[in-house]
Amino acid sequence: MKKRDKIIYWVATLWLSLGMVSTGIVQLIKMEEEVAKITEMGYPTYFLTLLGVWKILGVLAILLPKFPLIKEWAYAGFFFAMSGAVFSHLAVGDPAVELFGPTLLIVLTVVSWYFRPADRKIATFSL
Repeated sequence: MKKRDKIIYWVATLWLSLGMVSTGIVQLIKMEEEVAKITEMGYPTYFLTLLGVWKILGVLAILLPKFPLIKEWAYAGFFFAMSGAVFSHLAVGDPAVELFGPTLLIVLTVVSWYFRPADRKIATFSL
């Protein structure tokens, strides 16, 4: 792996992790604004707990060494959760500024996944 690729991977991964942990904590403590937004979108408030726990577990999976299959699932979960957030904001007619956070996290997820080192990928096998 080139040094440039390694730097890109770690910068994207650390920013992704920071974003997921910070929003996960906000969801777990059920900040007033977060509760208002989730109920405005039509989701139950217990959904915040579920999202918060999944985000923190996903960050652990991505940062800890080994377990490449779990890392793949974490990246997929981040992508689905953030694309769901974008769709939800669009569905309720939120202003475009509300799309910035989840869109940035989607980009960071894809960049981190794409530039991950070989030891963090599932081993491929061919016949």
